[in-house]
Amino acid sequence: MTACPTGIAHTYMAAEKLAQAAESLGIDMKVETQGSIGAENVLTDNDVRDADGIIIAADKDVDRGRFVGKRVLSVGVSEGISHPERLIEQVQSAPVHGAGGGGGAAEPLTSGGGGGRERSVAYKALMNGVSYMIPFVVVGGLLIAISLSLGGHTDPEGGLVIPDDSFWMHVNQIGVIGFTLMVPILSGYIAYAIGDRPALVPGMIGGWIANTGELYDSKAGAGFIGAIVTGFLAGYLVLWIKKVKVPKFAQPIMPIIVIPIVATTALGLFFIYVIGKPISWVFEHLTDWLSGMTGTSAILLGAILGLMIAFDMGGPVNKTAFLFGAGLIATGNQTVMGMCAAAIPVMPLGQGLATLIRKRLYSEQERETGLAALFMGMFGISEGAIPFAAARPAQVIPANMLGGAVAGAIAGLAGVEDAVPHGGPIVAVLGAIGGVPMFFVAVAIGTVVTALTTVTLVDLSERKRRGAPVVDVPGGPEPVLAGVGAGAGADAGAVGASLQKAPAATTAAAPAAAAPADAVPADAAPEVLSGYLTAQTVKVQLESEDKDSAIREMAALLATTGKVADVDELVRTALRREAQGTTGLGEEIAIPHAKTDAVVSPVVGFARSSEGIEWGALDGTKAKLIFMISVPEAAAGDEHLRILALLSRKLMDTDFRARLEAAPDDAAILDVLREVQ
Repeated sequence: MTACPTGIAHTYMAAEKLAQAAESLGIDMKVETQGSIGAENVLTDNDVRDADGIIIAADKDVDRGRFVGKRVLSVGVSEGISHPERLIEQVQSAPVHGAGGGGGAAEPLTSGGGGGRERSVAYKALMNGVSYMIPFVVVGGLLIAISLSLGGHTDPEGGLVIPDDSFWMHVNQIGVIGFTLMVPILSGYIAYAIGDRPALVPGMIGGWIANTGELYDSKAGAGFIGAIVTGFLAGYLVLWIKKVKVPKFAQPIMPIIVIPIVATTALGLFFIYVIGKPISWVFEHLTDWLSGMTGTSAILLGAILGLMIAFDMGGPVNKTAFLFGAGLIATGNQTVMGMCAAAIPVMPLGQGLATLIRKRLYSEQERETGLAALFMGMFGISEGAIPFAAARPAQVIPANMLGGAVAGAIAGLAGVEDAVPHGGPIVAVLGAIGGVPMFFVAVAIGTVVTALTTVTLVDLSERKRRGAPVVDVPGGPEPVLAGVGAGAGADAGAVGASLQKAPAATTAAAPAAAAPADAVPADAAPEVLSGYLTAQTVKVQLESEDKDSAIREMAALLATTGKVADVDELVRTALRREAQGTTGLGEEIAIPHAKTDAVVSPVVGFARSSEGIEWGALDGTKAKLIFMISVPEAAAGDEHLRILALLSRKLMDTDFRARLEAAPDDAAILDVLREVQ
């Protein structure tokens, strides 16, 4: 039994690692793999019946129905790659799988994984929610921005308004629907990643409740922070309900009726009566507190309002500051709204700028979202920064708050005024801002502060992650913008393994033989990877220092064979594949690949990087051994999958990798690669 979202590499890597570990421990193990190439080495009924336990290393839904009555350990696929020996030990005391429960997703490791494992499961779930939310943010935000710019005008009472009977009002309303849906989508898909399908409905409805302040007597909903809370609550509540033993006759309706209804009702009431009341209290008392500060220093008040505007972007703290400033316009005090107006665009502009000045810290999807955030920031749509804040709250929210505080303080110092309840450069362009030059100075400085702080904190976080012990994130968020995706990496897969004690005579396989001392001439030796990889497509040392440049350099290398009709399109296809999920497999390996008619026949390249290139691998290692596989659409079929499978298995051999790294020239590299068959 296997499962793989799109690719297969991790599936076969985990299979190879588990098989190696079992052999070294004297355990008989059969590993079934199911990647895009189809089911292989399928576990029979006899295999399952005779097995002492079942290991499922999976990052997507798998059917456990045939394992009823057996000990089953369910983990992420990266656990199978990184800790196969530990899994073999743990499965011998794993719980016996029953017939009920519903849902088939890979369950979080609940024993022996430690706090790091739990954090990785939470991160995967968060990135899954972010990846599904991003299209709603982008589509909704851009439609609102376009409608405001082409059909809106300033109004002292309503801010930027669009005539009710105009075409652009309908465009605006469509965008508002997208924005309204983004919060429940975030919550729902966080819950889905944790509790599978039964958690989707309670997660989405919980997110809607969190974003609807009227349900708990608040003038503002809890926004995206509330959605994150309801998503995790819904997911883990469903997991807990699944553990309740029910009669067999009730088991079929548990995942489709009982669990969603019970979880939705319990979560909704809990939020309204327990979580919602404090939110309403905070909103009310923050407003009173701000009212008492109107006579204090303009710089201090501007900084505080900027902090609040930037904190939760549409949540109760943000809305408190915004409504406080908007309410004072009618009294003739427009300076408070001027402080808010300067802070409002800083978050999306700052996050968008961050993706431009430090591209290597962001995925392709995040960089595209950054461009959309820049556009939304121009129109005062602060929600454009929400995907970044949801994906990296510890780094992005403090950076946003610092930039917002700086912008608000400068606007307060300069006496910037805003005559309408709206913010962003669009308001100044339409003539509602007093003190336009200092308004733009405040926005620009706040934006730069936000961007520089963000990239600094994200870079520190990445360095810490790479330098710390490996924490396996199943599937990695793909996020994406995200991820952070959307939750499982595009090359993540699943491995089902049945194992039983082997006779004492079972021993580990002998180490692979060393490479011959004398390299065989390439033209007289057997083909490498069916002839798709030749001396012409081998490069001993890449010149590139980042992933995108490396892919371009590899594409140029493949073009020397005459099999590439359009190098630029090959590069674009490979980068689009990377945006779906990293092809960095860990163990210092990356296998970027592309299915495109930019190549006329299958071709494979190999190159090394002595310093390593950051490829976003699950284990944090930089890629030093890089293969690029390109096949035409018509010939894609199983061919590139077969090549990937061969490479993935062989590259799990430590001795093979060491000899590949040590080979002095392209001829020696080809000799080592001839073992892949």
